Amino acid sequence: MNGYGYQQYKQQCINTMTQSELLITLFDEAIKRLGMAEMALKNNKMENFDKSVDRTSEIIRYLNKTLNKSYSISAEISRMYDFFLYELARIKAGRNIKVINEIKPMIMDLRNTFKEADRISHKAVKS
Repeated sequence: MNGYGYQQYKQQCINTMTQSELLITLFDEAIKRLGMAEMALKNNKMENFDKSVDRTSEIIRYLNKTLNKSYSISAEISRMYDFFLYELARIKAGRNIKVINEIKPMIMDLRNTFKEADRISHKAVKS
């Protein structure tokens, strides 16, 4: 498949996602990039490591920026995102797999929480 066609397909998929699907996809990408950072570090591929950590940080910053501040829980989530960004800076500075293994489950838990909240809200709408 040529690169242009694939990019068009990806863009169309993103444009047709619901907000919750997009949110979950962003979390999935952040988790994937942390895994890539871990593998790059194990294989001493520092350029790939840096790119993966930087991309994860960009995703977390985007999530924080687009957070709907009209909900009281948003302040808590924003603090969580700030914590993730702090930890990602530690990961990049210290090149420490241990910190990756500490933060990845936290991001997975937040992802799963949002997914469950979406499932519950859809169930409530159908009722």
